[in-house]
Amino acid sequence: MIQLDSEETEILETYEQGKLNRVKNASQEIERHKAVADATFNKDVRVNVPLSSRDFRILQVRALQEGIPCLTLASSILHKFVDGQLVDKSANK
Repeated sequence: MIQLDSEETEILETYEQGKLNRVKNASQEIERHKAVADATFNKDVRVNVPLSSRDFRILQVRALQEGIPCLTLASSILHKFVDGQLVDKSANK
């Protein structure tokens, strides 16, 4: 079974209790989210990035742990960074 975090658990419980309501303009919101997803996943630029062999090996190991291709993981990391979603845990100490 998939492990859910507390926010996901709360959403699932709310859904199962029938407490979620559709937004008034659901079809427009769905189309807006589709457009955002298309723009996010559109891979229209190639970038060559030199990496140390050590960093590349670690990236490969992490990708194997996640069950995704190495370059997909690298792309995801870059996307999260530029989108402000990547958190530096060492900065919080």
